[in-house]
Amino acid sequence: MKKTDQSLLEQMRITDFEISSRKALFSILDTDEIALKGAKPYIEARISALVDQFYDMQTAVPEIALLIGDSETLGRLCSAQIRYVMDLFSGYYDMEYVNNRLRIGLVHKRIGVEPKLYLTAVQTLMKLLFQLIQEIIPDADEKLRVTEALQKLIMFDISLVFDTYIRSLISEIEISKDKSEQYARVLEEKVRERTMQLEELSRTDPLTGLLNRRHLIETLTRVLRAAQRRNEHVTMVYIDVNDFKAINDTQGHQRGDEVLQMVAKALKIATRLDDYCFRYGGDEFCVIMSNCQMAQARNSWEGQLLGLIAQQPGSPKLSIGYAQTGPHEFVSAEALIRQADEHMYAVKKTMKSV
Repeated sequence: MKKTDQSLLEQMRITDFEISSRKALFSILDTDEIALKGAKPYIEARISALVDQFYDMQTAVPEIALLIGDSETLGRLCSAQIRYVMDLFSGYYDMEYVNNRLRIGLVHKRIGVEPKLYLTAVQTLMKLLFQLIQEIIPDADEKLRVTEALQKLIMFDISLVFDTYIRSLISEIEISKDKSEQYARVLEEKVRERTMQLEELSRTDPLTGLLNRRHLIETLTRVLRAAQRRNEHVTMVYIDVNDFKAINDTQGHQRGDEVLQMVAKALKIATRLDDYCFRYGGDEFCVIMSNCQMAQARNSWEGQLLGLIAQQPGSPKLSIGYAQTGPHEFVSAEALIRQADEHMYAVKKTMKSV
């Protein structure tokens, strides 16, 4: 038996009390059990012929014949059916009997026997058994007692088989639901990750890995609002690579890209985790420094940045401008960028005049 079937049987374990209650529902009395047990010798004497006749009738139904398949399978089914019929006349309808009936329901469900086919098979078996009882039991009253008892017991069996059949269907639905929910969770996670990747790509400059210009105003506005609440300074840094056009024209665009990547790498190393580095466009970069005064940036951060760049062969010269706002009065994000840009151009002119 499959592991899932065994697990389902364990979930459906029926207590002795429940067995007694179910027997009462079908009016199965001690006298019925005695009557069936008394008929056992009569049935046992004719059981092989009865089962052969049963399967002759079953295999005449195309759907059932297709399910049975080969003669080897038919032989196993005949043996199992003999045991099933003899259990009907055992006189003992306890936990073991019930569990065997539950297994029958699981097997029928697993091999694909539809309820209509199962019920027609039960009907055929009942008809053959009733005919046999009429033929071989001599006493009329005993025939009636056995027939009535057998009818109750077979209905009892059907209820057990359908319990497991339905429970198995429910279990399959629950498993399918769990798989669907798991797939949905995995899919949602993939979508979330992909969305985050796309958002990151939309925010990032592909050449340098820095944030791109599109998010500069938004980010700076957010930093300014936080600084207002905390009464902190905000410093804006505007950087331009000197003679970048000449680098592109004389050394090629690939060298120009390498220079931009060199500057970006140095910015990432020199700036704090709370700072934001942007490629503003072309050869221009911006850095937002929260809770930082312009003098601190110029005296400490700038030296570290230029030192990192100077370590690289063929390192470029930079023009760096600053603008500061806060902690009590704040300019707009656009104004702060413009002030830093103007300061950068003033620095660039001074460098050219030297």
